Amino acid sequence: MVVQQLERRRSGRSRRFLAAPVGAGLACLVLATAGCSPGGAAADDAGGDPHQALQHAADELVRAGTARARTSMEMASGGTRVTIRGSGTYDFVRRVGELRVQLPQDPAGVEPQGPITEMLAPGALYMKNRGAGVPADKWVRIDTTTLSDGNLVTGGATDPLTAAELLRGARSVEYAGPAEVEGVAVRHYRGVVDLARAAELAPKENRAVLRAAVKGFTKDTVPFDAYLDDEGRLRKIRHEFSFANGQTEGGSSGGASGAPAGSGSRSGKAVAVMSTTWLDAFGTKAAAKLPESGDIYAGRIAQG
Repeated sequence: MVVQQLERRRSGRSRRFLAAPVGAGLACLVLATAGCSPGGAAADDAGGDPHQALQHAADELVRAGTARARTSMEMASGGTRVTIRGSGTYDFVRRVGELRVQLPQDPAGVEPQGPITEMLAPGALYMKNRGAGVPADKWVRIDTTTLSDGNLVTGGATDPLTAAELLRGARSVEYAGPAEVEGVAVRHYRGVVDLARAAELAPKENRAVLRAAVKGFTKDTVPFDAYLDDEGRLRKIRHEFSFANGQTEGGSSGGASGAPAGSGSRSGKAVAVMSTTWLDAFGTKAAAKLPESGDIYAGRIAQG
């Protein structure tokens, strides 16, 4: 995993995951606050039942069709923070997105490699320019249903539609008040996601991925902050995941795709990962095309 590899490098361990992207990168986590009260209905009230608003957030994104997306994934461990930054577009109808993910500088001071291009699709993550002996013009494909976290953190960015679909399992929800995200008046909600319930209520295209995530984290609930505009569309969402920084027992450390071979039990200190997604420019062009089979690398990926 991208995030796990970073943590292992920070702790000085020499072991590397096969097919994990070399390096990992940092992006500032920009938190919207509820200080000002911009004009518009979002500034005035909670917009009805908070639970219903959050449960329909993913459906509203599908109605919007497409959007521009920015992502930030921050990990804090041992007094050090690293952040992975991504940007691109997402088609919520096709469930396909394309992000350019910038990895962080190596702890030894080595300059980071160029951005990795990631294609997000139902049940799959494609990566290009990911190093580790993979030709620059080839893609690596990961079956996300085999990942112990369902690819909520593995690729360094949470799939924007999956992030919204997690809210179907929201509980202990409260309206935190009006806020503003990049000049847009929004309603700020906070609560926790029950991963098992989110998997239960997810569309069939994403059910297997979220079921995998239920087994992969140290906690079965995930705190979140969600910011919805007047049309019920997510403008920003932040989740705080917790995973174990330890080897998966009973499973391989990785294969040609970089996915853990088994779930097993996990040991080690829990690491918090804050994943944030911003969405804007709804209706923007998002014509991402998934790689052809001949463009996918089938060879062995070198150890980092």
